[in-house]
This record gives sequence, C-alpha cells and structure tokens, in this order.
Amino acid sequence: MKNIIVVGNGMVGYKFCEKFVAQSGNEAFKVTVFGEEPRPAYDRVHLSEFFENQDAKALEIAPAEWYAENGIELITGERVSDIHRSKKTITTVKDREFSYDYLVLATGSSAFVPPIKGVEKEGVFVYRTIEDLEGMLAYAEKVKKTNPNPRAAVLGGGLLGLEAGKAAMDMGLEPHIVEFASKLMPRQLDSRSSQVLQLKLESIGLNIHLSKATNQILGDKAITGMEFGEDDVLDCDMLIISAGIRPRDELGKTCGLEMGVRGGIVVDNKMQTSDDSIYAIGEIALYNQMIFGLVAPGYDMAGVAVDQILGKTESLMPAEIDMSTKLKLIGVDVASFGEPFMPASKGHSVIFENKTQHLYKRINVSLDGKSLLGGILVGDASDYNMLHQVYLNGMAIPEDAAQLILPATEGGAFGSALDLPDTAQICSCENVSKGQICGAIKDGSCEDLAGVISSTKASTSCGGCNLWLPIW
Repeated sequence: MKNIIVVGNGMVGYKFCEKFVAQSGNEAFKVTVFGEEPRPAYDRVHLSEFFENQDAKALEIAPAEWYAENGIELITGERVSDIHRSKKTITTVKDREFSYDYLVLATGSSAFVPPIKGVEKEGVFVYRTIEDLEGMLAYAEKVKKTNPNPRAAVLGGGLLGLEAGKAAMDMGLEPHIVEFASKLMPRQLDSRSSQVLQLKLESIGLNIHLSKATNQILGDKAITGMEFGEDDVLDCDMLIISAGIRPRDELGKTCGLEMGVRGGIVVDNKMQTSDDSIYAIGEIALYNQMIFGLVAPGYDMAGVAVDQILGKTESLMPAEIDMSTKLKLIGVDVASFGEPFMPASKGHSVIFENKTQHLYKRINVSLDGKSLLGGILVGDASDYNMLHQVYLNGMAIPEDAAQLILPATEGGAFGSALDLPDTAQICSCENVSKGQICGAIKDGSCEDLAGVISSTKASTSCGGCNLWLPIW
C-alpha cells in the first residue's frame, strides 16, 4: 500500500481528501493528513460568521469522524517541520517521522504583516484563524470595560479587510477602515464602483480612510492609535491587520523545491513541483507565475492532484484561470468577472449607476458589440451568474448590450439559466455544470433542492450560486 501525506487541513487540503475518497482506485493508498490548528478543516470563506454565535463547530466542513470513516488518518495540532526528499519522509515538531510515496503540500497562506513600527503592541491582531477571532473577542471585552466608546481600526480595504470591519461592528467597536490605495477593493473595482461601495458602507456605519500610509502604531504597551504623518493620527483601541497574504511555503524552501522569486512553490499543470513525488495546491502553489487566493482554483488544483496520483494523467489545470468572484460584503453584493478593467482600445463599457440606491453595474463588450468581455456589479449582483455564463460560453448578446444590466422596468432582463448550454458552470467552487444538475434530476437520484445540493455539492462553498439552484 502506498502512502499519501497531505500537509495542511484547510479548505483545499480537505477538498483533496474529499475528491480522493470519491474516486475509484483509491484502495491501494493510505492517506494521512496533518493540520497545524487544533481542529479539523473549517470554512474560512464565512469566517466572519463566527462573531454571530462564537460557534466554531458551525464552520466545520467535516467532523473528525468523517476522516476515520473514509480511512483517512487526521492528525491535528501537529505541524510538519521538515521534508527529507532523499528518504521520502517528513518530520513533525514532535520529532515524529512519517514516510510517503506522494506528498501533497496544502499549507495555504498566512496574513501579511507590514513592517510598521509598533506592530508588536498589545491589541494588534491578524484576521486569519478562529484563534485570531477568539483573541479579538476577548480583547474587545477588555477595552469596553475601560472605554465606553472604543474604536477598532482595520489595516486594509480589500475583501478580508471589509469583512474585518464588519467584525469590529459585531464586537461593539466603532470601525475604521484604513487603506493605502485611493479606493476600496483596488484589485476588483474601478474608481466609480469603489465610490458607490464606499457610500454604502459609510451609510451603515463604517468609517473609511483612503490614501493612508501608516508610519507607526502609537501607545506604550498597548495600541492607542495609528500615526500617518505629522498631525495625522487616528485614535483606536484595537488594530486588525488584513493587508494581504503570504504563501506558507517555508517547507518548500527548506527542502530545496523550486520557488518563485516572490514566494510560492512552482508547479506545472499537473500540480507537480520540481520533485515529481511532491504536489502543491492552493495558496502555496505558484502556477503560471501567479498565486490564486480564491477557493475555486484551489479546489480545481486539488482535483488535478488527485487524478494525477491515481494515474489519470489527462487531467490538467487549464492555462487560463477564471478569477471571477461574487461576494456579499457586510450585506452588500459585490461581483466581478472576466476583464473588469479594460482599455478603450479593446472594447466599450456600458455603465448603469444609481447612487441613491448604491447600485453600480458595468459591462465591457467587444468593439463590434457582439461579445461580453467582463464586468463589475456593486449593490445588486443578481445578474452575475447569467452574465458570467454568457462570458464563459461566448454566448450571443443583445444588439443593445445595455439590456444585460438595465432594470427590467427600463427594458432590461436577459435570458434564463435554462437557456444555457449543458456545459455551463453553475457552481464555480465545486465545478458543477448545468448538465450535471439536470442529469441528477432526470435520473431520479434527486427529488428536491436539498438532494441536488447533497449530490452535486453545488452551493456548499461560497454560496454564490444559491439564487440559481431553485430554478431546477
């Protein structure tokens, strides 16, 4: 029997296990999974929900019993410290050694902490794990006892930073978002959509500070504020750092795998590293010179690694990775797909904006007006799934492309999910197509929505396709 060791029990590490046990031919392998955290894999996409009830079990993807029932040995609370490639063994911090035939690295990423003076002070946190959130909750209760109007600053105005701002509100603290760039979500949104989002967030209580470079964190032992320049200070009692991620690639470095210049373990389209016996998936994998921080590419990587180990060599990662995404940030829909930013030389943009309703919709179409190339939606992303599929499948669009995003009362509304080809991807996280859903219904294996979800796994990750599933 051959040994597979999976290092990392996050969402992508778990997905490798789930896909592996679902495949035929896995009987000849023993899988052992190491998780550094003290609990089984949990849903980081919905991490902010922990503040609503402090129930870590509610975020659990699968209980420890699931691993045992599927013949997988799960070892939690024990970090793998070294890889010995010549012997094909790994060593843990407890000085235990395990041998492998195949090693799958799925250690994910850690929060990037900028080298700011005073960052080590009490009251400064990162937003990454359940333990981080537990620490924030305890500290928030502490400061509220001495300050009736405590403030929390969040360093970073990206996806996680805005979620952290909502977390600060949930803890009863006055939230302040501090962003170095001149707009929120600079990687996903253009200036106009970012302004619409900012207006909406400010209307529900978030304070936004843009174009701010933090010079130092003030305070003696504990944080009392952030200093951006002369006479430019933000008083605060807590700081949550959400300024990006860094791949947890130290194991690859120390064992001599090929690494990217800026981090990440280099992999090919088989998810193999420079050592054919070692695979890397998720946020530590540098594929085509990029680290992919979304869950869907990580899940696809896990599937490719499973197939390759089981000898299904035709399974490869595509050269182009779809980075489209739809999220609900603090109750506000935000989505982007295809090419959200596009020069005028490549196509035309059609924009619908209603600042009184905090709505912004932009689509980019080809110069001949026949193809949808990308877009941005803020405030109302109900059209996202259809627009995304039109883009992915190269479907024909109306002569007046504005019909794709105008409200129905203004001559909009376009198509139906039932008009899509069977190859259309309904759930990008789990890679579930329209054909798979229809097939599960037609063959009688699914009688209702719950059955479709259970059978196909559609909507079990980010939940972005929830609006579409009831159509069937």
